[in-house]
Amino acid sequence: MIHVVEETGSTNADLAAALRSAEGWAEGAWLVARRQTAGRGRQGREWFDGAGNFMGSTVVEVGAGAPPAASLSFVAAIAVFQAARIIKDSPAGLALKWPNDVLLNGGKLSGILLEMVRGHVVVGIGVNLARAPQIEGRKTAALADVVAAPDVEHFARVLAEQFASNLAFWRADNLGGTLERFLGLSIHALGSSVTVHDTDGSVLSGTFAGLEESDGALRLRLADGSERVIRAGDIS
Repeated sequence: MIHVVEETGSTNADLAAALRSAEGWAEGAWLVARRQTAGRGRQGREWFDGAGNFMGSTVVEVGAGAPPAASLSFVAAIAVFQAARIIKDSPAGLALKWPNDVLLNGGKLSGILLEMVRGHVVVGIGVNLARAPQIEGRKTAALADVVAAPDVEHFARVLAEQFASNLAFWRADNLGGTLERFLGLSIHALGSSVTVHDTDGSVLSGTFAGLEESDGALRLRLADGSERVIRAGDIS
């Protein structure tokens, strides 16, 4: 079920509030806003509020024995990739980048934010359908760059379908297959150069050595042959 509102502060904040109250929120239901006034991205970044773009959130209940909650970012990224491929009718130009970026012709197409609330994960997703923001030092993209921009509600239905399918796979496969699927759609190849920009401003360079099977953290091989496990940060 998809609930569409004309405007709200943040769909993530709305679902978090619902989970903290007696109201609750059913897994599989989505809240989609045509406009957000207080959207946020990873690491507290402001999220672009573009008219005609997709801004929505859903909830996942994290049960005993489930993979790490943070690995739902891979589920979300794959779902966005697949939804965009369906809209484009082609995977050309689409790719994934760790930890959860979806790229279109090298530009950032979407943003994903996870928040844990009372045993549930609120999954917030923004996708540039009609237009992309101008971000200094960062290439961005919108689906409208390559195809007629889809209606927000139509895209929401396609994305919800893909997310549900990938969520079931994530639960059944205990993460391993999800990580394989992510890498198969990604720009990352073993031995390729990677530069990590940490949240504290430090920069670390090396080569891509795969993903940790337990949680999907990035393994970076340094020049001396040692490996560093990276769980947060941006890469280039």
